[in-house]
Amino acid sequence: MIPISPRKLSMNHSRRVLVPFSLLLISFLVYTVLHSHSFTSSKLYSLASATSSVSLFLSLSPSANASISHDLRSLTLRPHLAGTPGAASTASFVLSRLRRAGLETFSRRYSPLLSFPSHSSLSLHHANGSLITPLSLSEPADPNQILVPPYHAYSPSGEALAPAVYANLGREEDFETLERLGVRVNDCVVLVRKGGGYRGGVVARAAERGAKAVLISGGPDGGVERGTVILGGPGDPLTPGWGAIGSVTGSGDVERLELAAEEVRRRFPTIPSMPVAAVTAAEILRTIGGAPLPPEWKEGLVETGAGVGPGPTLVNFTYTEERKVAEIQDVFGMIRGREEPDRYIILGNHRDAWTYGAVDPHSGTATLLDIARRFGVMLRSGWRPRRTVILCSWDAEEFGMIGSTEWVEENLDNLHSKAVAYLNVDCAVQGVGFNAAATPQLDKLLIDITKKVNDPDVEGKTVYDTWVSATGGISIERLARADSDFTGFLHHAGIPSLDMYYGNEFAGYHTALDSFGWMETKGDPLFHRHLAIAEIWGLFAIRLADDLILPFDYQSYASQLEDYVHALRDFLDEKLSLEPIHAAIMDLHNAANYAFTEGQKLELQQILGDDAILRIRTLNDRLMLAERSFLQEEGLDGRHWFKHLLYSPPEDYESKLSFFTSIADALSRSKRSKGREEQFAIQRQIWLVTRAIRRVGQVLRGHVLLGTE
Repeated sequence: MIPISPRKLSMNHSRRVLVPFSLLLISFLVYTVLHSHSFTSSKLYSLASATSSVSLFLSLSPSANASISHDLRSLTLRPHLAGTPGAASTASFVLSRLRRAGLETFSRRYSPLLSFPSHSSLSLHHANGSLITPLSLSEPADPNQILVPPYHAYSPSGEALAPAVYANLGREEDFETLERLGVRVNDCVVLVRKGGGYRGGVVARAAERGAKAVLISGGPDGGVERGTVILGGPGDPLTPGWGAIGSVTGSGDVERLELAAEEVRRRFPTIPSMPVAAVTAAEILRTIGGAPLPPEWKEGLVETGAGVGPGPTLVNFTYTEERKVAEIQDVFGMIRGREEPDRYIILGNHRDAWTYGAVDPHSGTATLLDIARRFGVMLRSGWRPRRTVILCSWDAEEFGMIGSTEWVEENLDNLHSKAVAYLNVDCAVQGVGFNAAATPQLDKLLIDITKKVNDPDVEGKTVYDTWVSATGGISIERLARADSDFTGFLHHAGIPSLDMYYGNEFAGYHTALDSFGWMETKGDPLFHRHLAIAEIWGLFAIRLADDLILPFDYQSYASQLEDYVHALRDFLDEKLSLEPIHAAIMDLHNAANYAFTEGQKLELQQILGDDAILRIRTLNDRLMLAERSFLQEEGLDGRHWFKHLLYSPPEDYESKLSFFTSIADALSRSKRSKGREEQFAIQRQIWLVTRAIRRVGQVLRGHVLLGTE
């Protein structure tokens, strides 16, 4: 993880969090003077727009699936990995589509450190070192080798001639099983099959136990899963916390850390790794002796009669990595708001792909372009949103959310004060069944919108109907993971966020099988699921952009936090008290009710014609800024880039807690070193979370100064 210098926590942190709020109040007064003369006419527009824009957007759905299909085919004709020549064509395509729609367009280039394969080899040897057979590192599903060879980005160069050990999925419990069998993986090549969580975590666990290298097997379909193994968070490893805005060849045009710096070296695994085809893994597995495979480990294996190792045969693996600073390009389309151009609704999807990218990411890209097309038609019909809408096409997401992270870091101050929400779609369609993840204040809006969108698979039903039927109720995941572009917005900047998609898993993920042919024949032949995502995504943006009062529900947030406290009790020593958090949540309930009631009154006054512009603006900004109060300015202990106390991803990749991250991290560390100090550390995190929840309540009530009532 990224190390940070220990800094004393300021007793005035809560005051610092609220300072921007008082500064914004000054801007509200200026805003009032400049805009009050035109508010009467804009009031009427806003009331009509809130309903008519939704209807207009939905009226543009007929034949939209055909245009989505056409764009998806165009986007997936050739490979376009970030930092390679093929990436330029997709950037140009997206930019041209946004311009054709009539949106204001711009782009931003960054120069991060990327990682590519230079050379690799794999072979089996007898115990005396003599060659048994060379092994293929190619992908059976890519017989013409059109794509970048399978590799792990940021895997270090290295070599190993060592016995192999099979470790199932490479989870902590799998390594513990090996230890119970008397098998140690130190000085061995560890073979696992995919499915053990983040691949970087699998490699890190093997390295901690002294392994020399890791090979991760693909599935039986011939696909081999590429991916990154970077550690410690998203973004350019050389510019942690600031944008990589310098040129590729420029010297001294931007601060970059040295590759040898400890902060950089901790971002990379210490041993090499490589994805391999299932047939290659089977060749290795059938030569492994030792204790027999546990029965539960045989699932999904072609060769089930082998042992777990080590040896007796040796695996000879070499890998040479090429790291280089390369140019990437983020592309944007924007519609400036009519009344509040300085408030941003941000929609994002990444554009780079390991292979052809029909599922990941261009099911989302084509959907985003359909939204742009509809917005263009609406603009020409006279619609303009109350607030600014920005459509973002990120680059280099596959290397660790780099394009979006660099943009967030470069624009952090602006986003802190102006971003209302970030709405992310990565793999829009990878199968059947609607899934969504969001920060809790967006739950009610998400439910309302899914009730207005027809289900793509069941006639006469809405997305809401089938969602409830499939899950036995509404199931909204939280975003305590760092696997897509929402991470910079939520975990670093504290911006309310949403992520959604159809389907749970896609077997061809990051392989040659992620093609337009798969989508056209198996994934979504009629492109109706794409259409459903476009409607939900677009309506979400319209509601946030046009509603007079932002449709944020912090009552849902408080209820969710209550559930967390009840669940957390099972993980804590009974001597640790959760009463401080419980009391803060009760206060948040009251503050949420206060904000909700105020919003209802303001909407009524608006209808009656009262000039409530300042109060509306102030309430909306309180609703917008409340999420920022969950940020810890200094960042989480040992991981300063992650700042969100509730929903940053846990330090332990296998943590059972997906909330109260700072507490989860303290609990994980306490397992490694039990004692009074660890218990004190946990209680300290409980108090930090308590203060954060109290800050949210203060912001929702509009308390600019501490102690005001």
